[in-house]
Amino acid sequence: MSTGVHASIDEATVRQISDELDEPDWLLETRLAALEALDDLEFPDVIRTPGRTWTDLQALEYEELVDPLSAAEEKDQLGPEEAEVLPFAEAVAEHGDLLEEHFGSVVDPETNYLTALSTALFTTGTVVHVPEGVDAEDVTVRTDMNSRSLFNYTLVVAEESSSVTILERQETGTDLEADRYYSGVTEVVAGENSYVQFGNLQDLDESTYVYGRREAAVDTYGTVDWIECNLGSRLTKSSVESHLDGEAAESKMVGAFYGHNDQHFDVNVRVWHNTEHTTADLVTRGVVDDEARSVYEGVQNVGAPAWDTNSYQRENTLMLSDESEADAAPKLIINNHDTEASHSATVGQVDDEDMLYMTSRAVDERTAKNMLVEGFYVPVFEEIEVEELREELRGRIQGRLQGRA
Repeated sequence: MSTGVHASIDEATVRQISDELDEPDWLLETRLAALEALDDLEFPDVIRTPGRTWTDLQALEYEELVDPLSAAEEKDQLGPEEAEVLPFAEAVAEHGDLLEEHFGSVVDPETNYLTALSTALFTTGTVVHVPEGVDAEDVTVRTDMNSRSLFNYTLVVAEESSSVTILERQETGTDLEADRYYSGVTEVVAGENSYVQFGNLQDLDESTYVYGRREAAVDTYGTVDWIECNLGSRLTKSSVESHLDGEAAESKMVGAFYGHNDQHFDVNVRVWHNTEHTTADLVTRGVVDDEARSVYEGVQNVGAPAWDTNSYQRENTLMLSDESEADAAPKLIINNHDTEASHSATVGQVDDEDMLYMTSRAVDERTAKNMLVEGFYVPVFEEIEVEELREELRGRIQGRLQGRA
């Protein structure tokens, strides 16, 4: 199978996208450089063992899936008056200098083949700018995908001593009865003493292939908390990273997924401790049922200058069927001895003793298992501060459990 895009994705296509968005020359040049780099870039890293690639991204028929000129969506972008929440095209017109400074500063457009593809072809996006000292809550961005492919870009800039809470959702609008491709790239620039909580709920239909990459650069005394929830898609490759660049910077990463049928989730979580007194906490819980499959890789990288580091990682996957599969690979890379760090991962099934306890008290087997699965997610729910996201995730998990055969 081809790993390239359709032959019509050429310089003319990129120029047409940029022209329709009325973009400045520097952004067009960035797009064209990303397009040119495609021939030399590798696909995102995936875990491999002898004789097996756990997630085969190169097997997708990109030449059939990718059609950026037919992109269609419905998008709601809401936020308080104190912060600016703008469609990307408006942000280009009103805040060109801000975009030129920060676009591609956290996520390198040429990180891999799929980030370059996204940079060259994105047609929609959101820019959230929180001025110095402003507290902004309840920023929401909801995207209904109505086309064969959609490339989305989100930039968050939180100035010094500001704070913002953001909730993004992706869902399917129009039913096309065809395979789809969704790509979402998010960059968060967190200034000194700022706080950003970014929650994402992906619930696209199960004919959709999803690539998501979210990265944050966190300055001195800044905090970025990620909440990454994946329920939809046929295959999702999700990467969430925090670069703790400033002294005493912090990041918490909370992840949840629930796979059924033949869904496949490949979840990567990484934190880079680049300087001293930084702290990170990585918590992920997921469920796989039917013939679903999950792959998890978590990396805590403590650099040589990162004195007095605290870094913790916990990942647990619950398998509800004998046909489901789950793999986990937590990793520690320690280059400074003044570090307190731990990592753990478990993969298993519902505990027989717990089931016996429940059923011996007149709870039928299906209800008992559903209650135990809901209880399994409680540590994740407790970490989600955004009530709307917490309740929406809880409700969708309950709905999926109720639909089990």
